[in-house]
Amino acid sequence: MAYWLMKSEPDCFSIDDLAARPKKTEAWDGVRNYQVRNMFRDQFQVGDQAFFYHSSCAEPGIVGVVDIVSKAYPDPTQFDPKSDHYDAKSTLENPRWLLVDVRFKRKLKKPITLAMLKAKADDELAGLAVLAPGSRLSVTPVREAHWNKILAM
Repeated sequence: MAYWLMKSEPDCFSIDDLAARPKKTEAWDGVRNYQVRNMFRDQFQVGDQAFFYHSSCAEPGIVGVVDIVSKAYPDPTQFDPKSDHYDAKSTLENPRWLLVDVRFKRKLKKPITLAMLKAKADDELAGLAVLAPGSRLSVTPVREAHWNKILAM
């Protein structure tokens, strides 16, 4: 099993939105970064887990845990000209963008804020990708040791 951190802006899609979905499951669509696409394709496996991270908000941080419940498959929004995520260069025969389905597992009692994570960046969480200067990827891997330390927080 692998561990991940997946960012979403809560005014676009929040942990509560996921919990309210049928079967508490939703496609993680709209990713338009080749590095993340390749992680979806090459590294994500059914049964992996991810932290659900609220970004671009008053208090960014980890707010819940999700399960990865599908292998990567083409993101249908790339083919829809009405979608904000439309990609005119993508075709059904040669899709450029992938997604995975995630299922709500649990919401944390209290968010683990970015400030809390940064407070441990020099020791217990050294190397955590979300803390790296200039880190802008919406999906990043999380080492098992970091996963366990964060959950203990």
